[in-house]
Amino acid sequence: MTGPETEWNRVAVLSDIHGVLPALEAVLAEPDVSAADRVVLTGDITAGPQPGPVMEALRELGERVLWLSGNADRELVEYRRGARTGIPDPIGPFAADALTDAQVDFLAALPRTATLTVRGLGRVLFCHATPRDDEEIVLADSAPERWAEVLSGVGPDVATVVCGHTHMPYIRLTHGRLVVNPGSVGMPYGRPGAHWCLLGPGTDLRVTSYDIPAAVARLRAECAYPDIARWADCYLNARVTDTEALATFGPGDGRARHARTGLRGNDSDQGCVCSA
Repeated sequence: MTGPETEWNRVAVLSDIHGVLPALEAVLAEPDVSAADRVVLTGDITAGPQPGPVMEALRELGERVLWLSGNADRELVEYRRGARTGIPDPIGPFAADALTDAQVDFLAALPRTATLTVRGLGRVLFCHATPRDDEEIVLADSAPERWAEVLSGVGPDVATVVCGHTHMPYIRLTHGRLVVNPGSVGMPYGRPGAHWCLLGPGTDLRVTSYDIPAAVARLRAECAYPDIARWADCYLNARVTDTEALATFGPGDGRARHARTGLRGNDSDQGCVCSA
């Protein structure tokens, strides 16, 4: 026999850190994150300029952290292990090569989903994109039919679903379930700052301000990625607007009933592009 599952009072959710250590450090310094019972990472932790330092900063938090893999983490592992010859995100190969073998092994072992019981929210399922796929697109304005499709395999005991992937925060009710996207810590679309959320007993979307010019300068000084100056300026300053991101991702959520196509730019000379 097993005892009753722990009900957690406060859970901090950090998604899409994308290897940006200054943004992560700002969020980890938040009192509500320090005091949270659990810290859940909903994937895309490492694909960015400082993947190793980001992983080590999080591992220092010990068993409080619940790690989940995102599509970008999976791609880094596949690239390092020879399962793919390229990564759609231009910074991906750099990030993959910056990881140690032990860090790659750690990422490879991460689960895709997890569930916790959170006070006030019931049974909460955490995932990266959707519960069934680490790249599927769902947005705040996705059709009810799309939500029914992507949540079709979720058990009736799950009252809340927390996902990431699209780098834009939202909360919506669909088919009797609350769906939460905390936005992105390291690569926000729409407005600058490190976005995250606090669960229990309600759902509180948060944004942590930090010194972005200093962070850009730090990335330029500490990261050897050749295009780091433009990358840092673009993503830390949220130069991809929410309108642009929705226009890019919208066709991929099934609203036009055609397959996902290039959601990420492959040409680093085209300026800022959406990268999920």
